[in-house]
Amino acid sequence: MIPRFARRMAEVRPSAIGELLALGADTSIISFGGGYPDATLFPAKELEACFREVIRAPGGQAMQYAPSNGLPQLRQQIAGLMQADGVACAAEDVLVLQGSQQGLDFAARMLVDPGDVIVTEDPTFLGALIAFQPSQPRYAVVPVDAEGMRTDLLAGVLAAHPQARMLYTVPDFQNPTGVTLSLARRHELIRLANAHDLVVIEDTPYRQIRFAGESLPTLKSLDTEGRVIHLGSFSKVLVPGLRLGWAVAAPALLARMGLLKVAADTQTSTLNMAAASLYLDRHDLGAHVAGLRRAYAAKKEVMLDAIRRHLPQEITATDPEGGLFTWLRFPEGFDATAFMREVALPRAHVAYVPGATFFPLTPRPNHARLNFSAQPEAKIREGIRALGEALQSQPR
Repeated sequence: MIPRFARRMAEVRPSAIGELLALGADTSIISFGGGYPDATLFPAKELEACFREVIRAPGGQAMQYAPSNGLPQLRQQIAGLMQADGVACAAEDVLVLQGSQQGLDFAARMLVDPGDVIVTEDPTFLGALIAFQPSQPRYAVVPVDAEGMRTDLLAGVLAAHPQARMLYTVPDFQNPTGVTLSLARRHELIRLANAHDLVVIEDTPYRQIRFAGESLPTLKSLDTEGRVIHLGSFSKVLVPGLRLGWAVAAPALLARMGLLKVAADTQTSTLNMAAASLYLDRHDLGAHVAGLRRAYAAKKEVMLDAIRRHLPQEITATDPEGGLFTWLRFPEGFDATAFMREVALPRAHVAYVPGATFFPLTPRPNHARLNFSAQPEAKIREGIRALGEALQSQPR
């Protein structure tokens, strides 16, 4: 039997990089591919104690169903984190998600009909494009530079696409480029969103991992009309395996996302929410994140130093003030996907994410994203040196 799929399934396709990254599962491969935090920095002992306690608590509440919008105490704790970051927020403004990726799916399903336009950075987070595709959108793109989305070009893009419904941005240490949206551009983005009646999806999984420069206000804190949906996550600052994220939004938006939450999975894991809440109650998340910042800052410097030493001079790399990634730009005509398949993996035993599929409209194959958080410093040096040797061996 060959089932008849819904038309939207034509937009749900395997990632173009899936097969390449699967090859990197070999333990002999040094992978800079995933957005993985450093597993050696996970607070495993503390979380183990939290899980033991909530499982053994009288009444078995942590193993029972919970409110679909999340445990009240965890929502209150998240609201406290948002308040500390300058956002007016109460527990009722928070929806707990199965990772912030779920919020991307809900936002598109809530706002976008087939053929509607989503405005994104160019390049943008590949996972967001995967989440948006079942809603069958069209895309309008805005280039990025060292200060993030080019808001000087955004007005023209919006004028050319008056049917745009939603704008998606990663303003802090953007995935994949690592750049940060400047303060002036944050204000201009909000002004344009107000003028063009756009809902803004502010995706902030890396926001807390700043190791240089001054923290800038969230778009949500600048939002005067209730049009910003702020997505946050514990994946990068606690552990990704908990699959805990959240949305903060105006009541009309959050209520409809809550309805989609009930339809999708009823609720996020009670056990995981309870353990995370107890961890936040017993331990200093800020101190833990400060340790991550120090470690990732050192790893970034190791990677950039190795890139300067070993990669051809015509290859450039971004120098992010936080987050997990640097973005390589190769000379025009270079195909990072083909090079990884034919040279980097089989000969240098190094994996990265080719950059072409981060571009929603026009793939640009002369880019790649490298993660500096997951590997030990020695492996970073070894992998970049091997990658450089492989690149130097290619005909010019």
